[in-house]
Amino acid sequence: MTDHLEPPGGEPSSPPDGDDDDERWLTAGVGSVAAASFFSDSGHEIATAVLPSFLTSVLHGSAAALGLIEGVSDALAGVAKLIGGPLANDPKRRQAIATGGYLGTAVATAAIGLAAAVWQVGVLRAIAWVSRGLRSPARDTLLSSLAQTRAYGRAFGLERAGDNLGAVVGPLAAAGLVAWLGIRPAIWFALIPGALAAVAITVAAREARRHHLPGARQRIRLDFAGLRSAGLLRPLIPVILFECGNIATTMLILRSTQLLQVDGRSAATAASLAILIYAAHNAAGAIVAYFGGRWIDRSGPRIVFAAGAVLYVVAYVGFAWAPSEWWFLVIVFSLAGAGIGLAETAESTLVAQILPDRLRGSGFGVIGAVQAGGNLVGTVVVGVLYTVVSPTAGFIYAAAWMALSVVTAAWLRGHRPQPAVEPDAQLS
Repeated sequence: MTDHLEPPGGEPSSPPDGDDDDERWLTAGVGSVAAASFFSDSGHEIATAVLPSFLTSVLHGSAAALGLIEGVSDALAGVAKLIGGPLANDPKRRQAIATGGYLGTAVATAAIGLAAAVWQVGVLRAIAWVSRGLRSPARDTLLSSLAQTRAYGRAFGLERAGDNLGAVVGPLAAAGLVAWLGIRPAIWFALIPGALAAVAITVAAREARRHHLPGARQRIRLDFAGLRSAGLLRPLIPVILFECGNIATTMLILRSTQLLQVDGRSAATAASLAILIYAAHNAAGAIVAYFGGRWIDRSGPRIVFAAGAVLYVVAYVGFAWAPSEWWFLVIVFSLAGAGIGLAETAESTLVAQILPDRLRGSGFGVIGAVQAGGNLVGTVVVGVLYTVVSPTAGFIYAAAWMALSVVTAAWLRGHRPQPAVEPDAQLS
């Protein structure tokens, strides 16, 4: 993460002090995007929390089928982000894609509750995740066009906070719905928050149309040359290293579950406790993302990104040699949540700050593809090390990538290509 995110004098831009500034940056458009992330994540997390039981208990599928469905869906989401990036470069397309993507995710996710066979679950999950991947660059580009330049960190911090808070509310809602109605009907209820997300992003899209005059239609192309000229590729190096160590949270849940099976705890009790601890991870991510956004606006994304990677190093070392005390696992899980809250907010702000509006969709698409690809590869390697060598080896491997990311971010500090931001890309 480079210092070209700061003004030429070397000092990071900071917003003027006072409550008036807070009122100006938190507009209806910015709030609507954050609300869309909260509602959407609440909806698909309801289905995600119930999916293992639905697939194995109701449809009599296997754990291998669940892994295949989730792996293919995640891979398709990464490809969809890369494709959706160039589409989001055009203001008219980005608004339609954002609304359609949220609605598609909601309908396909809720429809999983109607599935009568495992393959139907796989198809619907893939449709939902492709819709989610396509909409992500459009949502982030839309948010960039709605937020003030000096408040990008706060805007993206609020959006990430909404996303993480949805990941707390969704599983809790799922637990209540399953106890009340059963497994299959619980999944149907994912449609309600998903539909609210589509309404919220539509409000944001209308707000964007009110503030921005329509321009010439953009060509649909990734434009790597433009991204390189704007200065995005060099600061992507520490991001790529970070994502190679950013493993799926299911690995953290697995490690916690195994460590908690002591003092007479059954596997089911340990699993339930691990899921509750996972909720603390998401809560920490929500809180830290919001305040991390404010930190970014004052100090720049590079140092905040590096801080997130450092928290991951500490968390992974803790998971590597973790004792079985639940309170210790809460701490290391929360550190990982804080790390992702800082890093993801910094990554999004990076793209918004250094790219002009006509390239931001491509930039967010590339970032999304890097996140998906790195997460997939990192999780697979850690899973193999976890099984073949030891859990300690797997987590030390992931921590090494995070440490390398911190070192690279510090090494790149001296390189300062100037941001290429179009004046008319922001609200006046």
